[in-house]
Amino acid sequence: MSYLIVLPHIQVENANAISGLTYGFPAITHFLGFTHALSRQIQQSHGLRFTGCGVVSHQHQIQAYQANDRGDHYFAQTRNPLTKEAKTAPFNEEGRMHMTVTLFIECEGSLAHGDAGARDLEKLLQSLCVTQRLAGGTVISMKPVRVRALPQNTDELADVTRREMYRALPGFALIDRSELLVQHFAERQAQDPQTEMIDAWLDFATISYRAIQPEGGTVEWQYQPKPVKGYLVPLMVGFTPISPLYAAGEVARTRDTTSPFRFVEATYGVGEWRSPHRVNDIHQLIWRYPSNPGNYLCSHTIPLQEADLTEQEHSDF
Repeated sequence: MSYLIVLPHIQVENANAISGLTYGFPAITHFLGFTHALSRQIQQSHGLRFTGCGVVSHQHQIQAYQANDRGDHYFAQTRNPLTKEAKTAPFNEEGRMHMTVTLFIECEGSLAHGDAGARDLEKLLQSLCVTQRLAGGTVISMKPVRVRALPQNTDELADVTRREMYRALPGFALIDRSELLVQHFAERQAQDPQTEMIDAWLDFATISYRAIQPEGGTVEWQYQPKPVKGYLVPLMVGFTPISPLYAAGEVARTRDTTSPFRFVEATYGVGEWRSPHRVNDIHQLIWRYPSNPGNYLCSHTIPLQEADLTEQEHSDF
């Protein structure tokens, strides 16, 4: 049986605002990691498994300041204590942000004792969430957790989606639109075979102007629209391996010497911030773990073969 667990209005302080080449919001892997950490604890006590997570952002504030009149902004970082030699401690601090988000967690399994079991699970999750780190930040507060069964009937599921999405207003839901990147790359490559994927991705990430000079007129700078309409943003969606899988303990100075190890690099896609009232099916919102064991790429795709994310599988990344 499937359940929907709603963690409403989680207020987080000092979350990580940098995700590889992008900044402004944590990577989706942070939220799936938070979901997996909860799943490991709930699986032991209730036999349930969390298989995906949807994100709605209500508020965010990047910790940055404007340093000059040109509009350049810099991350506001803390001044760490000096060492015994009165030197700056070798500590690399990353950009931080405050945010308020609602998480929609997809849950598989059988919940005992009906409504009473659901209420007990809500109380347990309420206490667990405030003790977890979310995107490296501290959970300050959150509204009461809700657990409800996901109906199989299409009309009933649409009703549940509509109710939950309107309760998530005001806010913006993060949707995977990486298929637009693939489509745009194919179009650009048809025009120029030497076009690379990074060129197509930058079309979604940059604000571009082109100099237009009418015949006999003055030069005008004309804004170049994004490839597709919508609130589209560059997004880190996972990791791609760049080395073979090494045996446990073969690579020095790893955090876990009992699991295999592999070097990876960040992989990017395109996301869309969409108003929740435009989400017609709750499954359109859920990001899931990767179905391809060779890459750790998160998307809305339902894996063909569901598998537990054991320590062995996570050690590859």
